Amino acid sequence: MTTPMLIQLGSMGVLVAVLAFCVVWVSSDTNKYRKLVWVTLFLTFDLIMFGAFTRLTDSGLGCPDWPGCYGHSNPLQAHEHISAAQEAMPTGPVTVMKAWIEMTHRYFAMGVGVLIIALMAIAWIRWFKSTPAQRQPKFSPWYPSLLFFCVCLQGAFGAWTVTQKLQPVIVTTHLLLGLTLLAMMTWLGARQNDHAPVAAAGAGLVKPAMIGLVLLVIQIALGGWVSTNYAALACTDFPLCHGALVPQMDFANGFTLWRHLGMTADGDFLTFQALTAIHWTHRSFAFVVIAFIVWLAWKALHMAGLKNTGRWLLIIVGLQLLTGLSTIYFNWPLAIAVVHNGGAALLLVLLVMLNYKARLAPGPNQVAAAASPPVTADRLNPHP
Repeated sequence: MTTPMLIQLGSMGVLVAVLAFCVVWVSSDTNKYRKLVWVTLFLTFDLIMFGAFTRLTDSGLGCPDWPGCYGHSNPLQAHEHISAAQEAMPTGPVTVMKAWIEMTHRYFAMGVGVLIIALMAIAWIRWFKSTPAQRQPKFSPWYPSLLFFCVCLQGAFGAWTVTQKLQPVIVTTHLLLGLTLLAMMTWLGARQNDHAPVAAAGAGLVKPAMIGLVLLVIQIALGGWVSTNYAALACTDFPLCHGALVPQMDFANGFTLWRHLGMTADGDFLTFQALTAIHWTHRSFAFVVIAFIVWLAWKALHMAGLKNTGRWLLIIVGLQLLTGLSTIYFNWPLAIAVVHNGGAALLLVLLVMLNYKARLAPGPNQVAAAASPPVTADRLNPHP
């Protein structure tokens, strides 16, 4: 792409960011940095939802080059190339609609990148302008800097997703990095808020909350592997799969990571048994994850400071179960599939928040200590 085209492309990302800045500017929240963090978190969640929509509509190669579209900054300028590709293959990966979906996703991603750069810049400026005594950990610039590194890595995998022609391991890694970015933004957002005191028993949830988060990440990775291998309809019955509790499956080829889409590592076409193995593993492990999160949420419901998080965990895990079953019974309708992806992202946000509160939110004793003035000799002996 030429320099003017790159500038045009970058300006679309800046425009998305400017809209977010306007929301922050007109907000009544006096802490604009905190507001910017939460607006960026919201847009990161939206970006993941739109990324799921892009993947599920098979629009990942709607523009088969990167970062532009046939060397242009938008599909309008590349209309001739896109139309020719669509005419040659009307149901292929390149159509006018798919090109717009893919480029909109890229504009959105650039906008989130600009917002994270802004968060990093603001944090560093505040850090250097304040004295060591004035510096607060929640305004540390190192965490936004780590976010910036993560978003750059995510952008690189976005490029490789296109240039490697939707190779499953690249696409799945791209998804996981996007969710890592969402989790990191959630942690940063949690640091900006004042939280209700957590009961002393909350310390007992530190390890279970971390285990729940790990289990969810594994399940999301398995779900990403299902999606990127187009194995969502490998089992169309439930609770059995092809009429069997354990159907015929090919785990070796199904879970070979480095291979082309739809192919084995040896270059043969991927068997239906391999797709069945991918789907069945995701489905079976889901019940382990659901059972553990329900137990974790139930424990959180009975602890001061964690009740709301526990309540929302129960609601969203129920929604995930419902949408997961609906995708099977209704043959993977697009809207439900996107909501299912969004539910996984919401569970991630809630589990990160639960981990933060269980580990770092102040307990009643800490709150009382902070509210009480320090004990001095004068206070001990008010009448010398």
